[in-house]
Amino acid sequence: MVTLFEILYEDADLLVLRKPAGLVCHPTKGDEFSSLVSRVRIHLGFEPHMIHRLDRETGGVMVFAKTDEAGAELRALWAAGLVTKEYVALVRGRMPLGEGAIDAPLGREVSSSVAIKDCVRPDGAAARTRWRCERHFERQKEVYSWVRVWLDTGRKHQIRIHLSHLGYPILGDKIYGGDERIYLDFVVGNLSEAQQKFLQVPFHALHAERLWFPWNGSELGFVAPPEPWLSDAGAGKDVPWFDDPYAPPAESRTSRPSGPFVRPSAGSGPLVPGFNSQEG
Repeated sequence: MVTLFEILYEDADLLVLRKPAGLVCHPTKGDEFSSLVSRVRIHLGFEPHMIHRLDRETGGVMVFAKTDEAGAELRALWAAGLVTKEYVALVRGRMPLGEGAIDAPLGREVSSSVAIKDCVRPDGAAARTRWRCERHFERQKEVYSWVRVWLDTGRKHQIRIHLSHLGYPILGDKIYGGDERIYLDFVVGNLSEAQQKFLQVPFHALHAERLWFPWNGSELGFVAPPEPWLSDAGAGKDVPWFDDPYAPPAESRTSRPSGPFVRPSAGSGPLVPGFNSQEG
């Protein structure tokens, strides 16, 4: 038996789950298991409302609405900027410890051979990213930094571009990691051993760890800790290369819900476990 996904919380209105790194949000193949939204459709038995999305290689918390009313309310929260999204990333280089922010507009990188690549450009859309570098470590004579990131806007590839623009590309990033030829080789299934060695990890080291928003008079928050390969990389360990694990399964099922954690008052204090809740 193979799970469709890990459920973090589910009720009559919401389905909150952990998106695994490597699984696309929208269908790109003919089979029903090739995307997150198609797997959610299998689980629910009807068409879900996908409120937001993550890049294929970014894992972490995602929220789906199960009704039209809940979908409209969630979209209004996103549009009003009332949803907080917190990521963790492993980047190359010694980023200054402490907090910082980057305001840099984003738009299409017209000189790139990668059609989906964007860049910082003065005529782009406004984009702001806040970050906090928590620690450094050295591995094989290279320095890496573990960074926590918050989005004030939600542009395509925003975190990846901003961190790379600052000089600290995300480890394993095939587009913004310094050599876009890696991505071009990857999409045709032609990554060399040397390219894999440079990347070090099979997916880029970015994870949507926490997400919270006001809901029914309180504030719901959800946590999905990084996958083991990313935790290992963040601890300076070698990560064995592995292929895409999301081949169509013969059979499938879903995990049991574990519940949210609740912060009664918005705007201050750490996220704390709520009644009958379990982080992750």
